[in-house]
Amino acid sequence: MSPLVSIITVNYRQAKVTCDLLETIGKLAYPNLETIVVDNGALEDSTAIFKSQLAGVQVIVSRENLGFAGGNNLGIRQAKGDFIFLINNDTVLTDGLIEALVARCQQPGVGAASPKIKYFDTPDVIQYAGFTQVNPLTGRNKAIGQGELDQGQHDTARPVPYAHGAAMMLRREVIEKVGLMPEVFFLYYEELDWCEQIRRAGYEIWYEPAAMILHKESISTGKASPLKTEYLTKNRILFMRRNFKGWKLAAFLMFFYAISLPTHIFRLALEGNSANLKALCRGAMAGLASA
Repeated sequence: MSPLVSIITVNYRQAKVTCDLLETIGKLAYPNLETIVVDNGALEDSTAIFKSQLAGVQVIVSRENLGFAGGNNLGIRQAKGDFIFLINNDTVLTDGLIEALVARCQQPGVGAASPKIKYFDTPDVIQYAGFTQVNPLTGRNKAIGQGELDQGQHDTARPVPYAHGAAMMLRREVIEKVGLMPEVFFLYYEELDWCEQIRRAGYEIWYEPAAMILHKESISTGKASPLKTEYLTKNRILFMRRNFKGWKLAAFLMFFYAISLPTHIFRLALEGNSANLKALCRGAMAGLASA
């Protein structure tokens, strides 16, 4: 028997986008799936729409916008699978994806895995082939392979510091041990913080190139929206406060407020981008105030 895999996706007022994902799920050959759509911040009940697209889909309607972490956690609480696959609604799944991720997560010591992620509009270009470790000074990291033409240069599976929130599979036992995705972040950095907890619990996180998805990046928030600017800024600070201590945290805070923040304020002011400038300042203040 193939182990039960629970696919969980969060819909935020994008029924058509989510239906496109459900269509690709319906084409998967893996024989033991349950699919859960969390209709987050729903203005109306779209359950019938989703059920008409994929027979047997479970829909959880939340009138409150719980954010990325809160929405996924609603689904995780209902899921029955031995493996939990969190997937963005703005993605296209490919055949063999589930099998490859399950096989990787069944390896001893592996707690989570993410597939190779490529861009939907340019499917020969890589978005994610693993992440680098967050730099303790800048609070930033990089997606390995991002923007590169896929010529097989990232086709070796390997441990990585972080899975990608757009597509990550976890063993149920990992969630039972470390807890649910941290909801304090609401949007952005939550999967990085979660992965730090997973690795501290003794599990490895893997990049699995035998699995692949296509990602329609930033449909929900926009590529440079004020919402994205505010939460990326706030949660960058919050992530560092939660995961670095002592001189490392002090060095980051000095770098951020003395160099990084003034530089970005100056750039946005020159561009006349007042909306993102205000969002940047809100995020910089909120990052210190967050629990």
